[in-house]
Amino acid sequence: MDLVFSEEALQYRSAGHPESPERVKVAYQYLQDKYETTSPEEATYDDLLTVHEKPFVEKVKNKTFMDPDCPKYDNLFHHALLSAGGGITAQQTDNLSLMRPPGHHAGKDFLGGFCYFNNLAIAVKKSGVKTLVVDFDAHHGNGTQDIFLGDDQVVYISLHRSPAFPGTGTETIENAINFPISPSTGDRKYMEVLRGALDKIDVSNFEQLALSAGFDGHKADPLASVGLSTGVYKEIGSLLAGLNLPAFGVLEGGYVGEDLGRNIDSFLSGFNES
Repeated sequence: MDLVFSEEALQYRSAGHPESPERVKVAYQYLQDKYETTSPEEATYDDLLTVHEKPFVEKVKNKTFMDPDCPKYDNLFHHALLSAGGGITAQQTDNLSLMRPPGHHAGKDFLGGFCYFNNLAIAVKKSGVKTLVVDFDAHHGNGTQDIFLGDDQVVYISLHRSPAFPGTGTETIENAINFPISPSTGDRKYMEVLRGALDKIDVSNFEQLALSAGFDGHKADPLASVGLSTGVYKEIGSLLAGLNLPAFGVLEGGYVGEDLGRNIDSFLSGFNES
């Protein structure tokens, strides 16, 4: 698994916002000599409509939405299309997209949590194959759950801090298998929960693995730490690679640039060595 990235993503900015270009820039500088990079192309308008309702897409396009966590950036729609395109490219090449904005808090007709369109869901839907989604961002992917709830082509697994934003994912519902965990979870307990979650799944039922790859569970992260070390991301990567499914991922959270680069590298090294 290598990277999908364009430095055009660094032009997507808002002063003082946690979802800043600086943290991704620092992370990519750490990673770029270790992994090959593929550039994405914009998703199409029709790609967005595979998971989002048209009136909602128009609100984002025309910037007529209101959400304090989702600023109305210059060229927002272009950057959102490019990030969604990063997810599609990642799925087509079995890689990890580092594009921004992130996506797992965007549902069929709502945005939130720095997310405008659901990059992972768009890529999954466009692929048309039966998919196991594993979300290891430390926030619950309420948007991904909203899009895929009841969809017999997708099973969604999420490990996330609770209580925390967005306040969802407190229980398993249909094909959304949720594991709320505490801020003090730490490496050992986290891996126990993740292994237990995957043990419940018959992997032979799926054709691909899609990863909402969030690194905000790291012990130094200011928004949603669950006490994880950099080293445990290698264990997570190895465990997920062991499912032996074609896999891709999209970057969600992780808000300390130097740690983010090291954590992504740890994850990819574990995934690629398995």
